[in-house]
Amino acid sequence: MGHHRRTLRTTAVGAVSATLIAGSALGLAPVAQAAPNGVRFVDITGDGGTVLKANVVTPANADGSRSYPLVVLPTSWGLPQIEYLTQAQKLADSGYVVVTYNVRGFWQSGGQIEVAGPPDWADASKVIDWALANTPADPRHIGMAGVSYGAGISLLAAEHDKRIKTVAALSGWGDLIDSIYSGRTQHIQAAALLDGAGTLTGRESPELRKVFDDFYASDLTNEQGLIDWGKIRSPATYVDQLNQNGTAVLLANSWGDTIFSPNEYADFYDRLTGPKRLELRPGDHATAEIPGLFGLPNDVWTDTRRWLDHYLKGEDNGIDREQPVQLETRSSDGYEGYPDWKSVGRTKKKIDLAGATTIHANVDSGADGGIIFLSSILDQAARIPPMAWIPLLPRRWAAVWQSEKYGGVQRVRGTATFHTTLTPTRESGTFIAYLYDVGPLGIGKLVTHAPLTWHGRTPGEPFGVDLPLYSTAYDVPAGHRLALVVDTVDPLYIEHNPSGAQLTFSSPADNPSYLSVPLREQ
Repeated sequence: MGHHRRTLRTTAVGAVSATLIAGSALGLAPVAQAAPNGVRFVDITGDGGTVLKANVVTPANADGSRSYPLVVLPTSWGLPQIEYLTQAQKLADSGYVVVTYNVRGFWQSGGQIEVAGPPDWADASKVIDWALANTPADPRHIGMAGVSYGAGISLLAAEHDKRIKTVAALSGWGDLIDSIYSGRTQHIQAAALLDGAGTLTGRESPELRKVFDDFYASDLTNEQGLIDWGKIRSPATYVDQLNQNGTAVLLANSWGDTIFSPNEYADFYDRLTGPKRLELRPGDHATAEIPGLFGLPNDVWTDTRRWLDHYLKGEDNGIDREQPVQLETRSSDGYEGYPDWKSVGRTKKKIDLAGATTIHANVDSGADGGIIFLSSILDQAARIPPMAWIPLLPRRWAAVWQSEKYGGVQRVRGTATFHTTLTPTRESGTFIAYLYDVGPLGIGKLVTHAPLTWHGRTPGEPFGVDLPLYSTAYDVPAGHRLALVVDTVDPLYIEHNPSGAQLTFSSPADNPSYLSVPLREQ
């Protein structure tokens, strides 16, 4: 297992290298058009004296006679300070002072990577202090926005600095542990990607190095320490402060985000009580925002500017009157609006999972969640999700249940839940549940999935399971079926099945097993 993890990490570093080459080009591409229009490259003293490399863009007609709303943009994990220059220029052209800065520990900024810890929150406040002292920024109208790491830091900073009136958090997280350790399962490809990027473009702190090492090692003695570390860095921990501040929050994410799942972002959204908006689209981590970073037409950045315009400038652009939950489905163009997250998939259809099925562990059946970034990007661009030929999945290693053939379109919206009774032969184990759209030829297209791991169970003793799958918006065509497939190995995750382990899924008469599928109301 240890050699397997080292191989994964080495492979991820290679993949990250290619990603960062593209990312650097992504950041550098806007410079030629942005730099001539008044970009200033400055050093800002952050928390504890750490130097942060930053860019400042002001409106072209700024002459000191008036002030302008301020927008602060912290960089994404592993990307340089020029990441946002195109969007910064667009914001400045429409009347904002914009400061983008490289977060501590990466590229030319000082310090070590704190993973959105308290020094990162304090850095954001120091950047605001600097902007108020050195630019025509209006102290009454301050916002933050960012992608990925920048999104998380923006939310955390707003929770600890009342001056921040609005946030646009794009592809961020609400609960860090529920993102990379959901279902008590290590998301190995996601962690290796972050680790590789941090190694190549930044300076990991000893604390972060230990967190990654403990994560890979599956050492349960350090599990609570990992959870506590993540809680400090989770906006969900301080959501009451955000609500007390009355901050207006825009959250945007992708259905196939393999780093920060839509489930935990939707849960965070539900806990917000101030002005709020949730947008979910096809794609993987930050892939919906990338075209906008190049200056191309982009819904995410358009709505970000509308959000900032309304809550910082007071423009009556109607965004506050639209349905606050906006979903773009994976099956068709256009958006669906809902009054709240609970209204998404309000109708529930149960698929009975009768009988008892035993599978053997340690072998990949051929049902998989895909490859980080690649699979969800294919789904986003070409509507080609990961696929499996359901009739050929080996029943020794995969449990399979199928629905009836549907006479009409089934519009799956929200979070499906797998309820069952599980009897393992060992005290620890892992399974992954997959939901497929199965066509007439038996080819299944992945609708959603999720992993689950357990420890300390008594071998041979059954226990109940309720596993929420990752939220999605997918239309199952008429004439197709839904299939639930369960196996024990997936390259996206670390599995904890001892050699020779077996899992039995049963459906007792007093507690029958089922799959609850959320559907859009017709």
